[in-house]
Formats: sequence, C-alpha cells, structure tokens
Amino acid sequence: MNRTSPSSQYGKNVCLLFTLAFVVCLAMAKPVQAQLPLVKISSDSFTNPESQHKSEVEPSTYSWGSTMVAAFQVARISGGGGADVGFATTTDGGQTWTQGLLPGLTVHYKKGTNSAASDASVVYDAKHGYWLISTLPLGNAGANIATSRSKDGLHWGNPIYVDKSGGDDKNWITCDNTSTSPFYGNCYTEWSGVFMSTSTDGGLTWGPPKTASGANGTGAEQLVLPNGTVVVPFYSGAMQAFISTNGGGSWGNTVTISQINTFQGNSSLRSVGLPFPSTGIDKGGKIYVVWSDCSFRSGCSTNDLVMSTSTNGKKWTKPVRIPIDPLSSTVNHFIPGLAVDRATSGATAHLTTTYYYYPQADCTDSTCQIDVGFTTSQDGGKTWTAGKQLAGPMKISWLPNTFSGPMLADYLSSSYVNGKGFGAFMVAKAPSGGLLNQAAYTTKNPLEASADEPRFSSRGEKRIPGIHPDRPMPKNQGEERESGPPPAKDLRKQ
Repeated sequence: MNRTSPSSQYGKNVCLLFTLAFVVCLAMAKPVQAQLPLVKISSDSFTNPESQHKSEVEPSTYSWGSTMVAAFQVARISGGGGADVGFATTTDGGQTWTQGLLPGLTVHYKKGTNSAASDASVVYDAKHGYWLISTLPLGNAGANIATSRSKDGLHWGNPIYVDKSGGDDKNWITCDNTSTSPFYGNCYTEWSGVFMSTSTDGGLTWGPPKTASGANGTGAEQLVLPNGTVVVPFYSGAMQAFISTNGGGSWGNTVTISQINTFQGNSSLRSVGLPFPSTGIDKGGKIYVVWSDCSFRSGCSTNDLVMSTSTNGKKWTKPVRIPIDPLSSTVNHFIPGLAVDRATSGATAHLTTTYYYYPQADCTDSTCQIDVGFTTSQDGGKTWTAGKQLAGPMKISWLPNTFSGPMLADYLSSSYVNGKGFGAFMVAKAPSGGLLNQAAYTTKNPLEASADEPRFSSRGEKRIPGIHPDRPMPKNQGEERESGPPPAKDLRKQ
C-alpha cells in the first residue's frame, strides 16, 4: 500500500494473510465517511440580479480563545467576487454561530461603493484587541485591498483601504501576537506581486507597499515567528518564501522552498490544480506549509497533499507526502486548509487539514464527484490518520460559474479553537427552483481521531525524478478578474 502504520503492524500482517482483510485494505484506498454532523453557518440572502444565488465560496478562518471567525464570499458573481463578504462567528468554541455581512464594502449592503468583494482573510490582533478581515473590493477603481475591523467579531466597521492601485489580487493578513516579540501588535497584509504593507495601530492605518528582491508571485500566507520574524511563503511556479526581521521595514531575498508539479486533470473546476500554500505555525515557532503536488505519483497521475517545514523561513525540509491515501489510490486531493494548534509544538504538535478531493482523478465534468475530507496528526506531521469524508459527493453542475471555471474556492481554511480543530468549507447540493444551494458549513463536533485509530507514515517515500505535470496550468487560474481594465461602471442596487 506504499505507506506504513506504526500503530497497526497487526493489521498489516492480517492483510497479507487473509483474503477478507485484503478486501478491507483495498477499501482503505478510498476515504471513509466520518460520522460528524454538519452545521450550516451562513447562507446567501441577497436577490441582486448580478449574482448566482444561492451561493457562497472560499472561506478563511482564524481563532483566538473561544472565538473563531470565518469569512467568505456571498452571492458569487461570474465576473469576479461576490455581492459582499460574509462572516460567521462562534464565541463559545463552536457550539453556536452568528452570521452577518461586512458593512460599507459593496453597493449591495449598507452604503458601500464597490460592485463586488472577494478574497476574505481573517486574523486577530491581540495587542490592540481587534478582529480584522482583509478583503479585495472590486469596482470602478479596479481591485484594491481593504480591512474591516471589529472588537468582538460580530459588529464590524466600514472598510479601511490598504492599497488603491487598482490591480490587486489574492490578499492575506496576519498579526504578531507574541507579547515578547519586539514587533508585538504589528499586522501585515500581503497581495499579489508579492507586496507587503504594515500596520502598527490595529489596522487603522497602513504603510506603503514594499516587496522583496526577486519576489513575484501570488497566493502568499504569511506567518510570524515568536521572535518577530515574518515569513512569507508564496506560489511563483515553485513554492518560495522571503522574510523580514525588522517588523516589515524591509524584506529579504527570495528563497525556494520546493519545485512544484501539479496534476490538472480533465475537469473544468476552478483551482483544482492550483497549488496555493496553506500555512500554520506551532507554539515553538515551527512553520508548516502544505500544498497539492503530483511528484510522488508515477506519470503525475493525481495530486497528494505535501508538506515542508522551517524554523526560520530560510531553510526548509524536503517535501513529504501526507499519507491520506496509499500511493496506489486514484484519489485527487486539492485546495488544502491547514490548521496547527498554537498551544502545541514540535514532536507533539497537533495538525489538521481539510481538503477537497475527487475519488477518481481522471474524471470529467459529467462524472466528477467532489467530496470534502480531513486528516489529522498529533505528532507534528510524522504520522496521519487515513482521510475521512466530511461532505459530498457534489456535482460540478451544482456550483456557481466563473470565467475560470465552476467554483468552490481558491483556498480552504481550518483553525483550532481551545485545542479543538474545526474547518469551514463550502457544501453544494442540487439546485432547486432556479437557485443554487451552496453554503458555508462546519462540523458540530471537532475534527478528531480516536485514540486507537491507525496512524500512517510516508517515511521512505521519495519524489519521482523527472516528473512533469500532465498539462500546463490554465491561464488566469485563481485570478479574481480576467486580465484587462476594470468594468465601466458599478452595478448599483436599485
């Protein structure tokens, strides 16, 4: 099966000796269904004619204490963004949720000026006591970067603009929340380029954009080490990173984390072969970066999730495969949402990642079944549980359209709340009455494994030399708007 289970050698022997157990081993090539009831945390209530109702896409999450905030596009518009960015907040560790919309962002809600908004990214600034949601407003002025602020994660102010250059995309936000750091309270917003802007007052004002020598990419998810060093992993054909050691005053040279190969497949689903990084950091300052990659598969036949780690942002480990399924499986894994428990570290760090997947990698638009899965580790990523299904199957025809394909997300997100892992993900059901049926969900119970559940290792596996993608990545994949000038006018709600 091309993976080993240190905790279940008996099961391995049984599979070799008995026909019945051999059948069980073959069944493990497909993720099992997790018995975790789903909770819908938001839904599209807009009626504007530009959007594809009812739809929500592309979640981001962050947690602090018992509070977790998820943010996402609501009412997807084919040409870019949603009618607004929505949020769902729990203040009791995932027991109950409150949903709402960001005010003043778009013309569709509370006197905004933009036609749409996209690319939500959430963080908490512990020093100043503010929740922050970074967004990409879309309108006459192009695509810009804004930040919405809240003291409680429930009541939000009007957006504050970080950048108004008009050609932005793929923003991400993080804050330095280590009280002993020399830059405690600094927050850092990134957008495609890769450009960085710094705030020292809880997101109220932002400095001019800066970049690193040699940096030119997208999809960054930056993190801050306990000593205040900011590490910015991003995608630029390869997985790369750069750092700042002076609180965003300047940014160092770009280093390569790893080369990347991705299986694109035969479906038109947006971002199915887009290897954006998903990142997390543990209590000791170890950074984990996960992305989708086909380098461990003969002929680049399907994508696994792979992981590299670093303690300083300069030197990175060789990527290892997360053994969600055996190497003999046909499962295609994509769009990971990594969570790392910030109260754990090193050899006992707790990690969980959600992801979308096709059980059959070579499927087409008419045959693909999309599922949501998860896997978890309690030893810093040394071993993992087998992949489990959380939701699905979903059909591609149930999803809202964009210029670069039907959409669930360009990225996913998960977070630990009081030591318990929760994911936010989109689940689509069959359309009805001329409306879609796609909304943000989480699980009622945390994403955990039982104490006696087998754990699997990919130790000894190596990337296949000379591997190549099955085809080039589609043009504009993951972009929020097609290349060209912004729309001629805002589509204002009448």
